[in-house]
Amino acid sequence: MRRVLLSHGSGGEETQRLIKELFLKYLSNPILERMEDAAILEVGSKLAFTTDSFTVSPPFFKGGDIGKLAVAGTVNDLAVMGARPLYMSAGFIIEEGFSLEELEKVVKSMGEEARRAGVYIVTGDTKVVPKGQVDKLFINTSGIGEVVYEGLSAHNLQPGDVVIVSGTVGDHGACILAEREGMEFELPLESDCRSLWNMIERVLETGAQIHAMRDATRGGLAAVLNEWAQQSEVEIEVDEESIPVKEAVQGLCELLGFEPTHLANEGMVVFAVAEKDAGKVLETLREHPYGKEAELIGSVTGKEKARVVLKTPYGVKRIMEPPSGELLPRIC
Repeated sequence: MRRVLLSHGSGGEETQRLIKELFLKYLSNPILERMEDAAILEVGSKLAFTTDSFTVSPPFFKGGDIGKLAVAGTVNDLAVMGARPLYMSAGFIIEEGFSLEELEKVVKSMGEEARRAGVYIVTGDTKVVPKGQVDKLFINTSGIGEVVYEGLSAHNLQPGDVVIVSGTVGDHGACILAEREGMEFELPLESDCRSLWNMIERVLETGAQIHAMRDATRGGLAAVLNEWAQQSEVEIEVDEESIPVKEAVQGLCELLGFEPTHLANEGMVVFAVAEKDAGKVLETLREHPYGKEAELIGSVTGKEKARVVLKTPYGVKRIMEPPSGELLPRIC
């Protein structure tokens, strides 16, 4: 099996061959093909800019891999700020000895996901480090998007707003945990890793009054809602029975003592929407393949206390605590 050598990161002939025969093969576009030290971009409006690093273990999982995750994660961070994704950078830190075949799979999936999302990977970098100094492959990205919907912020929630999730909760975190531990279930666990701009754009085009959006990655739904409650200084009440959770995810959580709302997603958005527009948003989401399981799960009840209250199926109310400690290391 061909493997990555230290010479692939030296900047010489092997580096150029790796770039041209692998990276350009799958990520090619007119800007990247110029092979300059920096990409020259034409953007004339307000921009959103984000950066992220991806270190998921294992790097290949049901529903995706670290490459697809790097693109989808970057695209979604732009999309939830109302920005149409335009351009991305991608920096690869590769462990000496990493399989070139597996690297090609990662780069290929990045190219496929970038095309689905309508984003160009326009600049990048490759570093190879000695064996043992990094775990297989880390990817760093930055993304630029054109803001088409302004005013989205975790500080903007108002009493009366409703909280909507675009899909089931905890899918990615449960999948990574199961694969890492070699656990198998009767019902398959699969990551929801995917780029969400197309779905979000349709919601924005409805003219609905949206105050905040967030992709529920590390920390899951509980982290998003608690952050919103603190930053907007509001109380959010959530109906536990309304939170959509797949049976396999619920089973894993019951087995290991986890809360589904603490597990990460990589393809689900949380919306805070004016109550009058809740039906419009739900209908639009459910018409999209990625939003079929969208649900209204709660509302902003007031400004008395900055907290999240969970209403249980038994009518009892308790505080929805944010996750603490290192629940699942290296999930994204």
